[in-house]
This record gives sequence, structure tokens and C-alpha cells, in this order.
Amino acid sequence: MAQSQGWVRRYLRTFCRGFFVAVPVAVTFLDRVACVARVEGASMQPSLNPGGSPSSDVVLLNHWKVRNFEVRRGDIVSLVSPKNPEQKIIKRVIALEGDIVKTMGHKNRYVKVPRGHIWVEGDHHGHSFDSNSFGPVSLGLLHAHATHILWPPERWQKLESVLPPERLPVQIKEE
Repeated sequence: MAQSQGWVRRYLRTFCRGFFVAVPVAVTFLDRVACVARVEGASMQPSLNPGGSPSSDVVLLNHWKVRNFEVRRGDIVSLVSPKNPEQKIIKRVIALEGDIVKTMGHKNRYVKVPRGHIWVEGDHHGHSFDSNSFGPVSLGLLHAHATHILWPPERWQKLESVLPPERLPVQIKEE
């Protein structure tokens, strides 16, 4: 009987040590390196959640890629909504600071993206709450860069940073 209690104690002690090491490591990884997120809504169709799909896409979000605010035109990024800080949105980067972009429904026909900001839009115009609604977005609201579709399995793929030709900035700031 004493032997079985010793085995249980050793097991619980080992489990607790592992738990108290694994949890902080996992939390740090999910907060600083990468995590997964389910994409809801039609704003990024057809890139994400293509029409007629029975389930939502699940994407890999890479926090590490945006840690220095290094994004490119065409990247799909997750960011904190400028209108609701409790909500995260996923959009495509259309223009970077210094670029002049032709808007679609914004109060100004052309907008020069200010320093420290980006212009983001959903791929499904007219079904997207994006920079055409709220203007340029501060780089400080960047959350992560969407790099891969993980679910459903038949859609596994790397997300390419492609800017639709009709959405190229009117004038691109010299890099």
C-alpha cells in the first residue's frame, strides 16, 4: 500500500512540475510567436471562406513576422479593429505609409497613407468593414500576419502576398 502511494505522489509531483513549466511556455508561444484563429464572415472571400464552404477557414497567425511592423503590400494581416478594440479583424494590406491610394467609398477619393499607418481592405468589396470605412490604420494595431490555411484540410495552403492589380496604390513611396 505504501508503495502505491509513493508512486502516486511521484506521478503528481512530476505532473505538476511539467504543468507549471509547459503552461508559461505555451502561453508565451501563443502570445509572441504564433497562434491559430477561425476566420468568420465574407469580407475576405474568395481568399478565405470561399462561397459555399460549409465551414470557416482556420488560419495560422504569425506574430513574429509583424514584431517590427514589417508588412508588405498584399499581406493578409490580423489587427485590432479601430472601431471596436475587443474585436480582431483580418484584411489585406493595400498601401503602406507614404503611398497614395484610390479609395472605394471613403469620404476622400484619394488618401495619402500617413507615417506609421497602413491601408487595409477586405477582398470582397462591399462586404468588408475596412479602411474605406475607418481610414488608415495605425501599425500599432497590427496583431499578426496570416501565413497558412490550416482547416479545412482540402484547403491547406500557404497564403501568398498578392495585391490585386486593380488595387495597386496610385503612387508608391520610394523605398
